[in-house]
Amino acid sequence: MLEEIVAGKKKRIAAVRQRRASLSRRLSENDDIALIAEVKRSSPSRGSIRPDLDIEKQVAAYEMGGASAISVVTEEAYFSGKSDDVKHLRAFTELPILRKDFIVDPIQIYESALLGADAILLIAAILDDEKLAEFAECAASLGMEAVVEVHTEEELRRALRTPAPIIGINNRNLRDFSVDLSVAPRLIQRMRALEPNTKRCIIAESGIKGRDDVLLMEEAGADAVLVGEVLVRDEDPAAKVRELLGR
Repeated sequence: MLEEIVAGKKKRIAAVRQRRASLSRRLSENDDIALIAEVKRSSPSRGSIRPDLDIEKQVAAYEMGGASAISVVTEEAYFSGKSDDVKHLRAFTELPILRKDFIVDPIQIYESALLGADAILLIAAILDDEKLAEFAECAASLGMEAVVEVHTEEELRRALRTPAPIIGINNRNLRDFSVDLSVAPRLIQRMRALEPNTKRCIIAESGIKGRDDVLLMEEAGADAVLVGEVLVRDEDPAAKVRELLGR
């Protein structure tokens, strides 16, 4: 009887893992660049953006506009995020959900899985090599994908030593919040040289405001762009998503 109970439990756990959406697969489905639309209420660099943001209405607009995935910022103190936003949106959308936070402890990874995230962000600037690899493996063991975020070539080299299936290149310097749109194209070029036959997805993050910025990232070789502030501020986010995607 005990063996039967355990076997049944293992099957149910395996089914839960399989129900998660693959962010990397979703981003590589189309020939054109994909767009990850972000939900956030504020940021350290911009202050309050939309404190009264209706996340369901926002995500519905993102889906209508053609976004491929949703990014949810859950950091509380500086971004006014809520962990429960992930849980709430998991019941609302079938798009892959990326949880963005400053993950520094494995308990946050387990929490992300319980909340229903499909992927988590790991920031190379705040994690050593051991934790980067450990956390990426932990995410995979729970059926999630890790997005390792980098801003420098050194961080890129470290990220490529992990099993993470997705690399996020941030045009924003997290130390002074400056934005340089040449960062992602330059590091994409370096990544192609360092890992010529890479199968990892590449996301270009931050500073993307218009169609020309998206084209710049697409021409550089990015599989997706992650866009937040301009969508949250726009009165018609669905139309803005379509504009960014050239539709």
